[in-house]
Amino acid sequence: MTAPRITHVAAGILLRPDGTFLLGSRPAGKPYAGYWEFPGGKLEAGETGLDALKRELHEEMGITVTAATPWLVQTFTYPHATVRLQFFRVTGWDGEPQPHEGQSFAWQTPGALNVSPILPANGPILRGLALPPVLALSNAAGLGIDAWLARLDQRLARPPGQGGLRWLVLREPQLAADDYRALATGVLDRCRPHGCRVLLHGDLALAQQLGADGVHLPARTAAALLRRPRGIDWLGVSTHDAAELAVAQRVGADYALLGHVAETASHPGQPALGWDGFAALTMAGWPFPVYAIGGMGDDDIATAQAHGGHGVAQLSAAWSRA
Repeated sequence: MTAPRITHVAAGILLRPDGTFLLGSRPAGKPYAGYWEFPGGKLEAGETGLDALKRELHEEMGITVTAATPWLVQTFTYPHATVRLQFFRVTGWDGEPQPHEGQSFAWQTPGALNVSPILPANGPILRGLALPPVLALSNAAGLGIDAWLARLDQRLARPPGQGGLRWLVLREPQLAADDYRALATGVLDRCRPHGCRVLLHGDLALAQQLGADGVHLPARTAAALLRRPRGIDWLGVSTHDAAELAVAQRVGADYALLGHVAETASHPGQPALGWDGFAALTMAGWPFPVYAIGGMGDDDIATAQAHGGHGVAQLSAAWSRA
């Protein structure tokens, strides 16, 4: 069987500081006319994805892109074509979007769309936009349970834009199973009133029993799965190389942690990926957001995004400012 011809497309996610993003409707005369999508278009001969993005957004809506970073790659087969979409997060542009091709535009809030239908290839992208730029991992092991819970309460009480916590991975491998269950139960009770999603670490059954928002798996645990677990809303996987990222893709992960990027006390003597190594892996193109982990602070967020990441995952740093 002949492999399908793949059309390469660059698409831009225009992001405003408040987190809203732009969708455009497909104009009459095109396949899926009236469906909503992220603006962009086909790569021309000799173009990079970024070159095509800048050209297409200028032609389609009259803006000049000034800041864009690579994000996800999604391959999707429609009845009329197989497309490989390279998505960029666009955070800077000159001009105001204008409908040069008869389309409509609508600014949207993650998780609260008010337009439809959405072009099928864009569904996973909308899910990725709900993830925060900083993913916090618990640190009861380093601080002690009582001290860490006090800092958790402090961060939960703050608004999201002022250090408030709305996503947490409860990772405490030093605890016995009964102790972890007790901690998880208490953490869920604390987090739910504040709208903070909690992902348990490594234990699918416990996450389902307690009604957690998801589960985060070590690569070896994910590798033993045949498919994405049923009944799990959010699924994350820890990875260290391309093979483990491929496992995350196979099991349908919503995101992956990749590292360690910088030298850390928790990995003595183990070589770090560094930013070049991180970029070499992320730029291969994955259909889910990838977080940099290992010695990451808030000042590393932009660097991670410039190297193809979604943001950073933090353990110690997540609680140093609480």
